[in-house]
Amino acid sequence: MSALSPRLAAIVEALPLRQGIRVLEIGGAPGAAAKAVAERIGDGHILVIDRSATGVAQIRRNAAADIESGRLSTRQVAAEEFELLPSEAPFDLAFAVRVGALDGRHPEAGAIAKRRIAAALTPNGRLFIDGGNPLREIEL
Repeated sequence: MSALSPRLAAIVEALPLRQGIRVLEIGGAPGAAAKAVAERIGDGHILVIDRSATGVAQIRRNAAADIESGRLSTRQVAAEEFELLPSEAPFDLAFAVRVGALDGRHPEAGAIAKRRIAAALTPNGRLFIDGGNPLREIEL
């Protein structure tokens, strides 16, 4: 997979990433941003969810080394249906780029998705989406 586009690079750079955190990326196919995040969080973890089976397959193909290392995992699920697995720790940070449920294109799905994401975050967890300069934080 090629290097990040300037837009995605700016988004990843703007995220408040630190070593060891747990990150949730919503709608992350084909996996370019997730790979860049995985490089920056050391022994942390990024879970990438995508509603598309094709998208999840792309992520698994493009990020195979990160998946093998345990730093990255994927799940096929829509944001509005996402919930933590029983043994899964909450996430410190969530982000989404061009996800209609979160950028205002699908407000009803967005209301549900925001509740689901909030439930999967730590008490101080934060959600960022594209559309700012380059990001904007969504209040949960």
